[in-house]
Amino acid sequence: MERTYIMVKPDGVERGLVGEIVQRFEKKGYQLLALQLLHPTKQHLEQHYADLAGKPFFPKLINYMLTGPVVGMVWGGKGVVKTGRVMLGATNPLDSAPGTIRGDYCVDVGKNLCHGSDSVESAEKEIALWFPDGVRAYKRHVDSLIYE
Repeated sequence: MERTYIMVKPDGVERGLVGEIVQRFEKKGYQLLALQLLHPTKQHLEQHYADLAGKPFFPKLINYMLTGPVVGMVWGGKGVVKTGRVMLGATNPLDSAPGTIRGDYCVDVGKNLCHGSDSVESAEKEIALWFPDGVRAYKRHVDSLIYE
């Protein structure tokens, strides 16, 4: 089963959108494997966003991510990485289609509510970073109604 890391950023937590985001993934049929309210340190965030360290917006991104707690989640299912990114919408909310999380709930790229892994490899790296004690899979009976 493919896994992805989805994070609700401080603006999404503050605005009370965690439940809405969880609900969308559940309604799609994906399996919630882990969920935790987290208070990341600057060093932890710098490690998570290391690929963006050279970008001019990097310091602002880290400061924004330190403004409040985040909710880290691991979701599992067929094609969850690619489909999860589609469900979140484009990084810039103004480019996001209505019906996506960002298309429905935000305006500015600097406050875009959520993060989603961009590849299976990134997902596994991010899951290990945010859930160092591991994530346990479990069997759901409902999967027979979702998957062929």
